[in-house]
This record gives sequence, structure tokens and C-alpha cells, in this order.
Amino acid sequence: MAKNKRIDAPTGTSTVGHEWDGIEELDTPLPRWWLLIFYACIVFAVVYVFLFPAIPLANGATRGFLGWSSHGQFESEMAAAAARRAPIAKALADIPIESLPANPQLMAAAIEGGRAAFKVHCVQCHGSGAAGSKGYPNLNDDDWLWGGDLATIQTTLTHGIRNPDHDETRISAMPVFGEILNPAEIDSLVAYVRTISGQQKPDAASARGAVLFAANCVVCHGAQGQGGRTVGAPKLTDSIWLYGGDAATLRRTITYSRGGVMPRWNSRLDPVTIKMLAAYVYSLGGGEAAPQVAATVAAPVSPAAPGGAPAAAPADAATATPNVQP
Repeated sequence: MAKNKRIDAPTGTSTVGHEWDGIEELDTPLPRWWLLIFYACIVFAVVYVFLFPAIPLANGATRGFLGWSSHGQFESEMAAAAARRAPIAKALADIPIESLPANPQLMAAAIEGGRAAFKVHCVQCHGSGAAGSKGYPNLNDDDWLWGGDLATIQTTLTHGIRNPDHDETRISAMPVFGEILNPAEIDSLVAYVRTISGQQKPDAASARGAVLFAANCVVCHGAQGQGGRTVGAPKLTDSIWLYGGDAATLRRTITYSRGGVMPRWNSRLDPVTIKMLAAYVYSLGGGEAAPQVAATVAAPVSPAAPGGAPAAAPADAATATPNVQP
């Protein structure tokens, strides 16, 4: 085929010698500008190989004469960002979390830092809007198992919930009442819980359930089902449910119990990040004031009365007993 080369009369260009059904191909030279770009690319590639990491090796790649790498640039940029954040990070590390609200600028920085950390570590369970889902609590409301003040949220984040490898983790365990009560008794308990939560009217079943509740449940949930933060027992008189408040879900919860787990973030995050996460969760709408503990005021000691008997304390002297607000 190559022997059939000829000069094409209309164009004056040689053919390549190929022919298909009378169709021939011209051996037209490439444009000079195209060739120049092609040769420039070759030169650029050779220079690049010498200057930058390019050739894969068994344990990495050639370093290049400039010593640059994308990993090195990333680490440098991260170090620069950390240096910019260092003053705020130090201030957050030094301030007690209870004092954050008194420093609006630092509180705002903590909330924004917590928002970023939440998107990385928490949205998988609590959702992008922190509204939660079945089995994962909504962090926007004011319903808390252990408390919603800054220090309590920080403690919960730090030590997690039901982490068997950590002695300081939050622990709450409801008995498996399917091994304690019969199905009819469980149904009565369900009726009582739905009654005190306003989902159904009192009836004979809820009356029987009230007796069972008093015998089995008040130690954690309280006499009126108001919950108990000391043991992380949920409030049963509102419409907020972690797994659901319908009869079937309540029956399953009472029969088999529940045992959700939250990681202890002190094994994954630094204390400042945990503090920022606590500030962000606190800011979502359900944050509570820190519990107020009244100081004990000692009664003044009066000098002894004549005869050695102690004198009575002044009428206005009083001793205030500690009062811890939930």
C-alpha cells in the first residue's frame, strides 16, 4: 500500500499510500504552532520530573530538587492555621467552661469552632441540624438525661455514655422487665406511661400500671415520672421520646430495655475541641444555667454568758443549708 504514494494534484501534497474504496489519505505536515507546543510540553515534563516528586518508588517517590510536596504544603498550611488559632485556643483552654457566657467574644469563637467539629464528628448520629433521629437524641430541645448546663454537657462529651472501657463514663441501665413482669403487667405499665404523658385517658389498665410503676420504676424515674438526672433516667411526662412513645415502642422498651452508646470523646479529641463542642450544643436552644449551690453561712459564735453557759445566738443569725437546683 505504501508503494502507492503519489502527489495529490489539487493540493500538491503527497499521499501516505493508503487507499480505501478510492479514498486516500494526505500526508499533511502538522502545523508548526502545534509542534512547538508539543516540544514545549516534552521539555516541561523533563524539567518537572527533576524539580518535583514524579517517579514512584517502592516506599514513596522521587523528592525533586525543590523538595516540595503536596503533603508538605498541606502540613505547612495546617501549621499556619493552628498558629493563627493558638491565641483563641489558649484562651479557651484557660477559661473555665462555666465562665464562657460572660465572655461573648470567646463564647462566639467557641460556638463556631464547635459547629465545625460537630459537622465532622457528630452529624453521623445527631444529624446536620442536631435534630437527632430514633435512638439519637435531639440536641435542640431542653430535654436532658444528665443536664444541659455547659459543665454537664462537657462531662458527657468527655466521658461518653455506656463505654465499658472507661470507668468515668455515664451509665444508666433500665432492667429488662420482660424477665421480671409478665406481658399483662407490661401492658399495664405501658398504659400508665401513656397516661402520664398525656397520650391516653386514665383507665383500669393505667391504674394497675400506677401500682407497678410505684413498685418498680419510681426509684429512677421519680414518683410522678419526672425523671432523675442522677441516674440519667428520662422524663416520662412530656412528649419527647428517644425511641418513640407509641404503645408498641414503649412495650418493646420496657420488655427488652435500651442501651444506646455515645463515644467518649476524650480518647479522640483534645479538651479545647470538646469544650467548643459543648458550647455549640449549649447554644442550640436547650442550654441551661449552671446549678446554683447556696453557700453555707455559719452562725457567729457569741461569747460565753456569765457562769460559763454559752450565750444564745443573735436572733438574725441563720445557717443556710446547701441547696442544689436540678
